[in-house]
Amino acid sequence: MKILVVGGTGMIGGHAALHLASKGHDVTVSGRKPPQQSTELSPMPFLKGDYVEGSFTRQDLAGFDAIIFAAGNDIRHVPEGTDYDAHVYRANAEAVPQFAALAKQAGVRHFIHVGSFYPHVAPELVEKSVYVRARKMATDGIAALADDSFHVVSVDAPFVVGTVAGMSLPMFEAYTRYAEGQLGIPPFGPAGVTNFISTQSLSEAIEAALERGENGKAYLVGDENLSFADYFKLFFQAAGNDVDVPSLDQEHPMLPDVAIFTGRGNVVQYEPDAQTMADLAYRRNDVARAVKEVVDQFRSVK
Repeated sequence: MKILVVGGTGMIGGHAALHLASKGHDVTVSGRKPPQQSTELSPMPFLKGDYVEGSFTRQDLAGFDAIIFAAGNDIRHVPEGTDYDAHVYRANAEAVPQFAALAKQAGVRHFIHVGSFYPHVAPELVEKSVYVRARKMATDGIAALADDSFHVVSVDAPFVVGTVAGMSLPMFEAYTRYAEGQLGIPPFGPAGVTNFISTQSLSEAIEAALERGENGKAYLVGDENLSFADYFKLFFQAAGNDVDVPSLDQEHPMLPDVAIFTGRGNVVQYEPDAQTMADLAYRRNDVARAVKEVVDQFRSVK
């Protein structure tokens, strides 16, 4: 299958691109900038484009059998000087369905969207948070396009941990330095529990959604429920720094409150339902392995 991965130069899309290529698909990656030369993504075909700006044309997308969309915008993607609410609404609620509609017009048969778990696990935030509302509108907007000619599935993920070999990932590099004790920040996690999934599990879910996902469905995927303290503890353990990592009801400089939409101290835990696991059948209990892979890539002394 000829596949375009939008957001394929980033961690989630890049991992999915490499995973799909390893399964024999003809994969092209797309983003605003080419993939990092230090990664195995760099030799792959590249299509430059910005879906928010509407720079893709029907001709760009024609000829692809499927699009994997892994480019949703959050606080990390807001251009300096731009209003946050306006940007995340435009980039998600408006631009994602518009891009999917263009793909359908271009004759693309499959559209797999990597969405967010927040509308599933905290539906009250749909009215309270522009970001969460925009992510739900993106998922609903593409689902409305589903028909016999256009197979649409949304794979809605929680916090994602993992890496692409050779890729610079400042957040996870900082987590590794933190776990090595280099940043002068005491070991702790902000109070609260949430779900996590590895890039490997998510890539397998994306592949399965492409092959056999129910048309028009938004799947809530996830793997392990962990406190933020236990999550950080995995980094410390992988770095060989087996210290106590308590849960404290205070903001964490490495995971600020603005990044926890359900709120510090809240417990968000769930188990993917039986139909999701039957349809997508991705690996489970993979978070500790993914954290170790991250730390092994970025640790100071290997």
